[in-house]
Amino acid sequence: MSTVLILGATSDIGNAIARKFALNKYNIQLAARSVAPLQIIQSDIAIRYNVECTAHAFDALNFLQHHQFYEQLQPKPDITICVFGYMNDNELVINNQEETLRTIHSNYTGAVSILNIIAQDYASKKKGVIAGISSVAGERGRQSNYIYGSAKAGFTAYLSGLRNKMYHHNVHVLTVLPGFVYTKMTEHLSLPALLTASPEQVADAVYKAVEKKKNVLYVKWFWRWIMYIIKFIPEAIFKKKKL
Repeated sequence: MSTVLILGATSDIGNAIARKFALNKYNIQLAARSVAPLQIIQSDIAIRYNVECTAHAFDALNFLQHHQFYEQLQPKPDITICVFGYMNDNELVINNQEETLRTIHSNYTGAVSILNIIAQDYASKKKGVIAGISSVAGERGRQSNYIYGSAKAGFTAYLSGLRNKMYHHNVHVLTVLPGFVYTKMTEHLSLPALLTASPEQVADAVYKAVEKKKNVLYVKWFWRWIMYIIKFIPEAIFKKKKL
């Protein structure tokens, strides 16, 4: 039975993805900074789906501990899904250096740090799957969330390069671009219902994309075309928009 590592498993999306894979008889390794809520999820998944499920403390911002974290995982996961991220109000982020750095490190540096370690292991074994939850916010910088968006843009570029590199080692890399999702991280926002997915819809789409070895996944297909239009608005016009 294959094993899936969920990095950021206490998030709404991470929890939903863990349950989707457990439903399909994958063993689950849950990882997050807060262990107490993780253990509640672990117990429920193990009983509900009759799979092996373990909980592991993991801090995306504690870079020096990433090697140790991965080394203690037994068995090593066959699939790794990087879900963790952080978003706060853009005005607060740009006016507070601590928030600026937390946004960058949570959405880019921390993900690159741990995924590099895992990718090296997968490459040595000539097998494995890595999926990263990025964001359509990284497709073009907008005044309303450009710190978060720039970090996700970096993560999207990283996953693209990693996919190119790992292809030659028989390792598959999936980039997930969910669009708007109803989660604790976005509950303060007024989101358009038509454009917004549930965590369960994201989980279903990610599971199918991993199984089919897709390269890039837009959870709701029309986001691909929305972002295509946004990316090709001339800069002279775009900079005048309040987006």
